Amino acid sequence: MYSLTEHMPRDVEDFYPEEVCYFDLEGISFAQISQIDTYPDAESLAKVSDLFYDEALRLRDKYKLQIKLPIGFESEWIRPSTLPLIHNLREKFSFDFFVGSVHHVHAIPIDFDRKMYEEARNQAGGTDEKLFQDYFDTQYDMLQKLKPPIVGHFDLVRMLSDDGNRSFKQWEGVWSGLLRNLKFIANYRGVLEINSAAFRKGLSEPYPQVEICKVCQLHFKTHSFVLIAAGIFETWRPFLLVR
Repeated sequence: MYSLTEHMPRDVEDFYPEEVCYFDLEGISFAQISQIDTYPDAESLAKVSDLFYDEALRLRDKYKLQIKLPIGFESEWIRPSTLPLIHNLREKFSFDFFVGSVHHVHAIPIDFDRKMYEEARNQAGGTDEKLFQDYFDTQYDMLQKLKPPIVGHFDLVRMLSDDGNRSFKQWEGVWSGLLRNLKFIANYRGVLEINSAAFRKGLSEPYPQVEICKVCQLHFKTHSFVLIAAGIFETWRPFLLVR
């Protein structure tokens, strides 16, 4: 089994700097548009979902005798207007599942670059500890509203922090918020993905760290064909060493 997912559309105010452009995407295939990553407006970005879904259905039908191919999407959680976007997407397409994730705190990306991370941290109060607390509070809000069947890169917030390999246990408030979220996920029988992308970002353990990996489903998330199963041995090594 191998699943296909695409990030959900966002409002134009939440475009990343590299996504802004001024050209017409009419008539462009999903294979072509996936190489562009820039869009003139929110409607053009939303069109990616249409193209992705059509292509995913085509691939599932083509390889149905060889592989099971569930189709899903990864949600965002940025501001109140994000929720109706998610509902609309789920109503429009017959997805098999979706991944709930958080890439923004105080509506600022925390995994795009260090500059934006620091901006989010300043909004949170100026320290990694306070930003981590706000991140897990934001995640808890997302979990309550969506109850996603899969929770993506549970501790992504550590990626651009001052020490991405530190233990969360050093901060009581952060650790208690983290455990609260894990308990909530377990109560509605959600699962955590184990995301090996952390190794590509220079971290020593996958998302989530071993110390917080209590409920998980192995789901190797990649952004291109060349990254499929990248980091699989590094991902498993910490768990094999745990006694």
